[in-house]
Amino acid sequence: MSATAADKAAVLVEALPYIRRFAGQVVVVKYGGNALAGASEDDALALFAQDIVLMRQVGMRPVVVHGGGPQISELMTRLGKVTEFRNGLRVTDAETVDIARMVLVGQVNPQLVSAINVHGPLAVGVSGEDAGLIRATARDPELGFVGDVVAVNPGILQGLLDEGFIPVVATIGTDGAGQAFNINADTVAGRIAEALGAEKLVYLTDIEGLRRVVDDAASLIRQTTPDELDALMADGTIAGGMIPKVESCVAAVRSGVRRAHILDGRIPHVLLLEFFTDEGIGTMVR
Repeated sequence: MSATAADKAAVLVEALPYIRRFAGQVVVVKYGGNALAGASEDDALALFAQDIVLMRQVGMRPVVVHGGGPQISELMTRLGKVTEFRNGLRVTDAETVDIARMVLVGQVNPQLVSAINVHGPLAVGVSGEDAGLIRATARDPELGFVGDVVAVNPGILQGLLDEGFIPVVATIGTDGAGQAFNINADTVAGRIAEALGAEKLVYLTDIEGLRRVVDDAASLIRQTTPDELDALMADGTIAGGMIPKVESCVAAVRSGVRRAHILDGRIPHVLLLEFFTDEGIGTMVR
């Protein structure tokens, strides 16, 4: 059933206080390969871009951080290279870090930038290598060039935001000698949110949020705290690939980010539903 004019007006009125509240605030959004919202990846990307541009147009200051794990694995397979994971992290030799750099900086980043710029000259692609944005160090010699974030220098992002642009960040970092490292995008998003003093940190993924009972959809956690999340990780309720997201949410909120969100990126316009409606959607950490 199509919405009436009155329904549409009600939606706009409901959004108004949130638009006022978030005007001028930085929001860091991590867009992952699992955050699919449409019938195809192209549709998902177009819907995501619309949300980001609308946020920008109503006065918010969005920063997009992305990974590209599935695309990296696909290119490695095409090149005849076997992907090896240890504890959920990709073993990254010198050739693999070059592949990751090509995919993130040369493929995924331009795709996101282009999707946003359909709506105007707004998005600028940035790598963690640019202007020393992400300083990294090796996490574990056995993992090769997998990096941990040592420091974030947000100057280039702050400059772009001040000029009205939307930064789109590829998560390659470097050490003091210029060696490149592939870094978990969830972790980078959290550290960038902290460095920018963001109002919100958002993870778009392929689940509707966090659950107290993994197999029970009715146990969705709508609001939670860092202390409760620590307990859920300690007892094994939160495990696997969700751990970097949750750890980053916890660290960011404790470091001054006001809210962190885990949302189902497969839902069309999920960012708008979370930010601009009374009910919201997904899990919020406060």
